[in-house]
Amino acid sequence: MDVATNGKIAQDMIENKQYDLCLIDIRTPTMNGEELYRWLRERHSPLTKRVVFTSGDTLSGDTQSLAEQAGRPFLPKPFSPEELKAMLRETLNKVDD
Repeated sequence: MDVATNGKIAQDMIENKQYDLCLIDIRTPTMNGEELYRWLRERHSPLTKRVVFTSGDTLSGDTQSLAEQAGRPFLPKPFSPEELKAMLRETLNKVDD
């Protein structure tokens, strides 16, 4: 598991290593999750099927709207380790089907 503090760092990581799944926080500095997701669609489109969005900003309609428009799951913060594992397992199982 690797962690990037913003989308720009994540871009560099994705360019240099293959990932099975990306948990993308919608609200990050420098490059937010929406910008990172758009970049993924252009440069690494197969990985977009393995994205789960997260955010602590559950009051904003924009936050969940992005996940819905992208057709990707959304995991609101705070979440438990069990909730995270279940969401990631479910996402990977759908890709493998």
